Amino acid sequence: MLRAEVADALDEIADILDVLGDTYRPRAYRRAARSIENSSVDLVDCMENRELTSISGVGESIAKKIEEFIQTGEIHYLRQLREKVPRGVAELLEISDIGPKTALLLHEELGISSVPELEEAVKRKKLRSIKGMGPKTEENILRGIDLMRRGSSRTLLGRALPIAEEIKAGLDSLSSVKRISLAGSIRRMKETVGDVDILVTSDSSAEVMETFTSMPVVKTVVAEGETKSTVLLSDGLQVDIRIVPDDCFGSALQYFTGSKDHNIRVREIAQREKLKLSEYGLFDEDGKRVAGESEEEIYEYLGMSYVEPELRENTGEIEAAVDNQLPELIEADEIHGDFHVHSNWSDGKNTIEEIADMARELGYEYVCITDHSQKLKIANGLDEDRVVDQIQRIAELNEKREDGPRILAGLEVNILADGSLDMDSEVLEQLDVVIGSVHSGFKSDRNAMTDRLRECLSTGMIDILGHPTGRILGRREAYDFDEDVVFAEARDADTWMEINAFPDRLDLNDRLSRRAVEMGLKVAIGTDSHRIGQMANMKFGLAVARRAWLDAEDVINSRDSEQLVDILRAR
Repeated sequence: MLRAEVADALDEIADILDVLGDTYRPRAYRRAARSIENSSVDLVDCMENRELTSISGVGESIAKKIEEFIQTGEIHYLRQLREKVPRGVAELLEISDIGPKTALLLHEELGISSVPELEEAVKRKKLRSIKGMGPKTEENILRGIDLMRRGSSRTLLGRALPIAEEIKAGLDSLSSVKRISLAGSIRRMKETVGDVDILVTSDSSAEVMETFTSMPVVKTVVAEGETKSTVLLSDGLQVDIRIVPDDCFGSALQYFTGSKDHNIRVREIAQREKLKLSEYGLFDEDGKRVAGESEEEIYEYLGMSYVEPELRENTGEIEAAVDNQLPELIEADEIHGDFHVHSNWSDGKNTIEEIADMARELGYEYVCITDHSQKLKIANGLDEDRVVDQIQRIAELNEKREDGPRILAGLEVNILADGSLDMDSEVLEQLDVVIGSVHSGFKSDRNAMTDRLRECLSTGMIDILGHPTGRILGRREAYDFDEDVVFAEARDADTWMEINAFPDRLDLNDRLSRRAVEMGLKVAIGTDSHRIGQMANMKFGLAVARRAWLDAEDVINSRDSEQLVDILRAR
């Protein structure tokens, strides 16, 4: 939690510096913030051992500010910046379509220093007094405000899950805790969660509640009781803990995990069998509990296959469970490699060798280096000569590294506005894997974006369509295109759809991943890592695949190294 708080403070410094027109320092603070947020380091230990500067992107100046935050809970430099620019002005940057110059202009011209003031100004058409702003600007800003508010009411799974697991581990270490599990939307691995639910059975309710409410991550104790307590963390995330009897742990877990619609359908099945299902168990007409100690026995008693948590959304899983037709969802141990990793040849932080070492540590048989191509200059994209050099370097490393994993030579090539690719086909043909991605022109209309994607797929050069909808959760909506038309084109071109596992993206989402496979496509999961610590995000891409009902056959990552090489050679 401390890492998240420090990252937020550094991000706020970057936002205010952006508003003030600083060119270089915002990037440094954001780089440090992402390194801290995505690391597993103990910041207190690093401070005490004078090792803060060992964190990627953290120099002496930023290290001093981190140390000040750890010791005092605030940063003097940040307080000074807030005096120069009202905090609300920096918060305007959270709205898509508003950059630093626009935020400052709105403040200087109209005195706007908060999101509510901006919304009111838009509704009263005040922005039209500023040159270059008109009805379209107003429409985009209102859409951006709505997107921001929808995102701010929920927490990204990638941020909530590590904190929830940290709390769970702390409670699980108590000798009085018998059984413990996450529940609710976080157990279903939804891309965002409203709050966190934890269920526990224990011999000592008092010990569990005291430990829970006194954890360092807790900012406010909302309620504390013998069987349920609620706390708020410093980022506003609510965590609820419930202590339940051991003999109804399964029924409580089933009740608090399933979506509302899923639970209604399961209770309807119970009622048809003259049974009553609640969080306390499954009961017959005489009030005798017939199941409840485990989830499995509840579904079995009702004549259903066990429904994995990720599927409990009432999207057909009830009927499939009754008919014993649920898929065997892909498992973590069936993932043999990562298809999307950036190195320090473009905008990544680690060498190819370090990436390969991490892949080996994760148990992978292969990892694909997919640095950016030349048009993405902000990411130090590779031109043709550097791509050829990198291909040669990867070949040398594969020759030298007898213990593996196999390093695949890839590239994330830009899909330009007309659907062409910003790299010569003769160079692309030398690569093992080509990811084609849209990095600009997100506001194109539906027909234009559909044509753009169809054109790039028709080149026959793209193995994987990267983050296919371009969305960033809570910040940028997916661009509009005809999904079925593009999926059909991809199927004909034998192009795989990416499930981008980066927590801000999770793109394709579960619905579209399922639709793509229904149309005959395969998916490839890539973490889009820019530092090796992010390669652990594969679990979020796996969660999307499982929520999409995918089995191992549907996911290219399930192929071992020999199988994959045969596939790539055939392509």
